[in-house]
Amino acid sequence: MISTAIIARILSPEDFGLIAMVAVFTGFIGQFKDLGLSMATVQRPDIKHDQVSTLFWINVAASIVLAGIGVSIAPLVASFYDEPRLTLITIGLSCTFIFGGLGAQHTALLRRQMRFKALASIEIISMAAGVICSIIMAILGANYWALVGMTATQSATFAIASFCFSGWLPGRPKRSAEVSSMIRFGGNLTGFTLFNYFTRNADNLLIGRFVGAGALGVYSKAYALLQLPLAQINGPVVAVAMPALSRLQNNPKQFRNYYLQAIRTIAYASMPLIGLLCLLSEEVVFIMLGPQWGHAALIFQIFAAFAIIQPIVATTGWVYMSLDRTARMFRWGVINSIVSVIAIAIGVNWGAVGVAIASTIAAFILLIPTLLYAYHGTPINLGSVTKSLFNPILVTGALYFQGIVLYNFSLPFEPWARVTIVVAGAAATSIAILILCKQVRVEITLVLDQLRNNRSNQSE
Repeated sequence: MISTAIIARILSPEDFGLIAMVAVFTGFIGQFKDLGLSMATVQRPDIKHDQVSTLFWINVAASIVLAGIGVSIAPLVASFYDEPRLTLITIGLSCTFIFGGLGAQHTALLRRQMRFKALASIEIISMAAGVICSIIMAILGANYWALVGMTATQSATFAIASFCFSGWLPGRPKRSAEVSSMIRFGGNLTGFTLFNYFTRNADNLLIGRFVGAGALGVYSKAYALLQLPLAQINGPVVAVAMPALSRLQNNPKQFRNYYLQAIRTIAYASMPLIGLLCLLSEEVVFIMLGPQWGHAALIFQIFAAFAIIQPIVATTGWVYMSLDRTARMFRWGVINSIVSVIAIAIGVNWGAVGVAIASTIAAFILLIPTLLYAYHGTPINLGSVTKSLFNPILVTGALYFQGIVLYNFSLPFEPWARVTIVVAGAAATSIAILILCKQVRVEITLVLDQLRNNRSNQSE
């Protein structure tokens, strides 16, 4: 968060927009570098050294090929946007694919073993290295190259740290390693990931093509700013939930109970936060990004409405993957992509704000069908999920409406003061809810128990 605030004040929205333009293409190509094989390593009930070694070399080969493809299409990307600077940016970002392929199986093994301290160390070290590099380059006047440098440094450091922390060394690939079922699993997962990626980046593509780099920079930064705190909440839960659910795939009752508790944990952690971010959108953008990013506040607020449901929708992927239903996941990805892209294509006629509104509407239209399709034929049903989310939604509503009162009261004050008053009021209201509402208190206790159990698993 500190690096975001610093870099956003040094670089311009156009610098971020140029990177976002290229990221649509390099990000799409990058979806192939893992081929879904790291998740296959996590999901597999039993796995051998020869299998992981074979998957490692497949990942490395794929990442080298994809880096070459990215470099070769660099002139086409620049021509598509009619922006010559994008050629070298595309080449620079494409070369980072190789690092991703080198570290994929090492991090997969760490997740499978639930070694979350090691994973956290890898994340922190690589993030710190990338941020330091980016800030230094930005101060020295490198402009958008500071963002390229951050990605390259972070990717290289992540791969090196993964090797060091995992302690695993790959052997020679073997045809007899029996990886065909894992490749099929990864293939279906990659297919879904590609459609999902295209859906989530069609907005960047169309805004960059028809509105411009400045508008795309504002749009992409508003989205990234909202995702920043959510990723810190959802990331650790996902890291624990996937291997845990995979172990419970043959025990329907425990599988259902664990999943419902996991989504309740995410709901209590994310929904109240999103409600406050929506209310304080102008203040958050001003404090985090600076006054030159004022246009991002409205887009940030619109995305906050979508973010209320996003973490819950994302958990359907746990169900698909842990139960080895990635073929079904792929089919739904196609449907979701078609509806979402149509909405974005309509919204781009009204600029970046129109795209944000259209994306949010499409997400709410798809919400119930997405959940019903994912839960069909599994131990989970929509009724039990709704019941698990009922109290978190009520708590979020209570915090939001008391926040409105305090926000209107604090309007004459500076942005920092408004944020402080609203957050303090939310904290006081939360304490009152815990004291007065026994059911919420019981559920929060269960959430904390699960977090403690996760930490115990991590220590083991």
